[in-house]
Amino acid sequence: MTSRHDHYTPQPYDPYADDDGSWFNSNGRPPQQQSQQQGHGYDAQQHPQQQQQQPPYSAGIPEQPQSGHDDQPTYALRTVQYQQVPDADEEPDYHIPETPEAGWDMATSRRRAWVSRAVLLCIMLVQAALSLRLANTAFQDEALYLAAGHAELDHLLNGTDLPRDYAAYFSGSPQLYPVLAAMADAKFGLAGARCLSLFFMLCTTGLLYSFSRRLFNERAALAGTALYAVLQSTVVMGYFATYDAAAVFLLALTTWIVVRTDRAPVLAVLLAAPVAVLAVGVKYASALYLPTIIVLALLTAWPHKGRKAFARMVLLALGIGALVAVGMYTTDLMDGVRQTTTNRAHGTDTTEFLLEQSAKWGGLMFLAAVGGAISYVRRSRMNESPLALRLGNPGWRWRALLGLLLCGTAVLAPAYQVHLGTVVSLFKHVGFGLLFAAPMAGVGVTRLVGAHFRYPQLGIMLWTAMLCLGIQQADWRFDVWPNSSKMISAIESHVDRKGNYLASTPEVPVYYLYDKSGHNQWHSLFGMEYKDAKGKYYTGDGAYKAAVKDGDFDLIVLDGLTNPRVDDIVAAAVKGNSHYRLLAEIPFRNANGTSEYRIWIKTS
Repeated sequence: MTSRHDHYTPQPYDPYADDDGSWFNSNGRPPQQQSQQQGHGYDAQQHPQQQQQQPPYSAGIPEQPQSGHDDQPTYALRTVQYQQVPDADEEPDYHIPETPEAGWDMATSRRRAWVSRAVLLCIMLVQAALSLRLANTAFQDEALYLAAGHAELDHLLNGTDLPRDYAAYFSGSPQLYPVLAAMADAKFGLAGARCLSLFFMLCTTGLLYSFSRRLFNERAALAGTALYAVLQSTVVMGYFATYDAAAVFLLALTTWIVVRTDRAPVLAVLLAAPVAVLAVGVKYASALYLPTIIVLALLTAWPHKGRKAFARMVLLALGIGALVAVGMYTTDLMDGVRQTTTNRAHGTDTTEFLLEQSAKWGGLMFLAAVGGAISYVRRSRMNESPLALRLGNPGWRWRALLGLLLCGTAVLAPAYQVHLGTVVSLFKHVGFGLLFAAPMAGVGVTRLVGAHFRYPQLGIMLWTAMLCLGIQQADWRFDVWPNSSKMISAIESHVDRKGNYLASTPEVPVYYLYDKSGHNQWHSLFGMEYKDAKGKYYTGDGAYKAAVKDGDFDLIVLDGLTNPRVDDIVAAAVKGNSHYRLLAEIPFRNANGTSEYRIWIKTS
């Protein structure tokens, strides 16, 4: 054991230098370890010799001088290390780099383009998955258009007579979409025709992103596209073999041409005219959105061309008007236009009910669009960089007109159907108007999230809410009509080219049994004319009673849903009728509850 002086006093610059580490300092390490790690401290630099000559002493608590008092031992609190502080006049060895003015660069780049496209691809994959998960047998509208398309194909290729004058009551030209869909159906079945609609809706999503980006920027375009992709109308039309998907695609393509040619020569806008007329030909109701596209031709060109933009608007209006007039008066489609569009019969649905349904199917997105329009009028800056403040932006009047045009277009279909008093097809028509409101909805989402994604949770919450609503509403929509597979199997062996048949939805068996029967052999529950053997003429309910009484139908199929009132009339006429026997009762469940197919077959 080593000895040391009883009254050893350590040097002031290094108290308890040889402490064994029984007590930890504030850094959580023994002082001995700390002194070994710091080799450039004040002590090591200024007093190297004294540290070498310092005699060793026992580790532990330092002893106090014995002066007759029993003093308590004193413990060291911490070891203080000193470092040299550079003079104020000396420059530091490092420099703080200059930061850019903002983290969001305004300049376009290849990286930004590819990132945006990757996000757009993810959005389209989600949209496709939502549509492809829907499943049911053909809806009566799908069956009608596909059967008509097959008949039109036979007429064009083989000269076969058309069973009916489809142009007289179709809501679009029977020579356009039905023929294209029938070609897909002939090759791939109903799934192929529905995938054709999915292709049109995915193209619509891509075009929406493109012209929204042109109007605003990538963030607004992606946000608006993400909302539109999960909308109930978009999801349903993406797997629904009707006119609507093709019509929406053509409207989106027309809008894209108008926006994309805003800086091109004025004549370039005429490229949009034939596409717009084709959209009207595919679905006559598309004409409701042509004024929006014509005014958009003015607004998009105004910041670049000034008063010359008026010539662009007038030229597009004249081009579309001339082509529409030529198409209407050189074809036999006017009757269909009058019956399904201009002179459409009014329904009995109340205004309150129609507004409620419109709000349920598109209210959230419309509110986002209105919020985006208001914020865009108040502040035009679309980029987060302060450099954007020095850019020339359109005035508030121009911004207000653009917001009013895009948001106002979303209410055209609900307003028109409130005028008609009918909810038929409203769930699809809502999506037509929201196609134009989607860019403003994208602006609303970007302003809600804030600069540099300050509140991303708000945008995520809005999109998630729309996603959940879209899934629930699309599932309900595809579950409205009954699955007809068992019914078709039950009647298939009893149908031929010679019979006369009655059904609640005759379009469905006409489509599925197209090789065994024709459209003119089937009758519906929505009006009928009948002449009995004595030459007496019947119409309406009396026609059904007389025809059933005489055994005029070889097969009767009722579902209890399509027209319950006439269903009851026919069922009462069949009861106790010796001409018929009950072939089958097939129960089914749909979104509104349970019912059953009742099938009677003629016995004599």
